[in-house]
Amino acid sequence: MAVEGKRKHTGLVLKLFSVTVLMFGFGYLLVPIYDVFCDLTGLNGKLDANAEQTQDYAVKTDRIVMLEMVTALNEQTPLIFKAKNSKLKVHPGKYYTVEFYAENKTNRPLHARAIPSVTPGLAAEYLEKTECFCFTEQVFKPYERRVMPVRFVINPNFPERYNTLTLAYTFFDLTETSVN
Repeated sequence: MAVEGKRKHTGLVLKLFSVTVLMFGFGYLLVPIYDVFCDLTGLNGKLDANAEQTQDYAVKTDRIVMLEMVTALNEQTPLIFKAKNSKLKVHPGKYYTVEFYAENKTNRPLHARAIPSVTPGLAAEYLEKTECFCFTEQVFKPYERRVMPVRFVINPNFPERYNTLTLAYTFFDLTETSVN
């Protein structure tokens, strides 16, 4: 009887251990699975954080795309952050410069980073930025105010089914993690 009870416990322990290992493995694989899912579906329009080379495109004057600019701050980021204009009508192939305004609301230096995203996600590959404050970490002096330009073009091959493109930036406070 004691041997049979011991076998039951051993089997249960092995099953619980196996479930734990499988759960850990699944959790570990979620990030690569999510990245593949985003690549296949075009969701979560991640932008490359590098400047594109300027190219000459034929401007599509017969087409207008509405570009919406959205700004956000992560949690307690002590900035005022907004787009000078929240909407802009653009012609694919023509270069534009838009301005964003940021102000450090504290009496201490602030290290921050803006993370961009594009909606719809499939459109991210058609928005080419040649200049952007999001390419590097921004260091603000106490109470500093700054106008930050973004220069971009929408590739003329931008699919006709899209008429609106949303460019969003979220600023994150990196002051505690930055090396001074």
